Amino acid sequence: MHYTIDALQAADWPQVEAIYREGIATGNATFELQPPLWDVWDRTHLADCRLVARDEARVLGWAALSPVSSRCVYAGVVEVSLYVAADVQGHGIGKVLLQALVTASERAGLWTLQAGILRENTASIKLHTVCGFREVGYRERLGCLNGVWRDVVLMERRSAVVGV
Repeated sequence: MHYTIDALQAADWPQVEAIYREGIATGNATFELQPPLWDVWDRTHLADCRLVARDEARVLGWAALSPVSSRCVYAGVVEVSLYVAADVQGHGIGKVLLQALVTASERAGLWTLQAGILRENTASIKLHTVCGFREVGYRERLGCLNGVWRDVVLMERRSAVVGV
């Protein structure tokens, strides 16, 4: 499968939003019930750490970072979002996107990437592990999604080049 990794642009939002909706529909990707509007998403994600995987016809997946806090001591700590279109999962796109996101984060001076992953999303947990994340714990019954209490696995990746 041939694709490129590019910066996510505002014009990509309809396709990014569609992939986000697919993830929401699985019930294992997020506690969100619907994607936010573009202006909200744009405001809450770092401009220099937004990526898409695309072939000639469409966006296949996306990855982005959002700050975890406005406090200056946490300026280099961000939350990972990563989604791949359902029909192309299992082709390594998520791994390439996450590796590119790590590189972009280090270029931006970020030192810790964190992810909160629903326990049932074993593919995402495995992907993050392969890309250098480690499990730091879990939060039991953190949220109730569709009437079911769900645990969240907490993972992080500390940069070996930023903040050392």
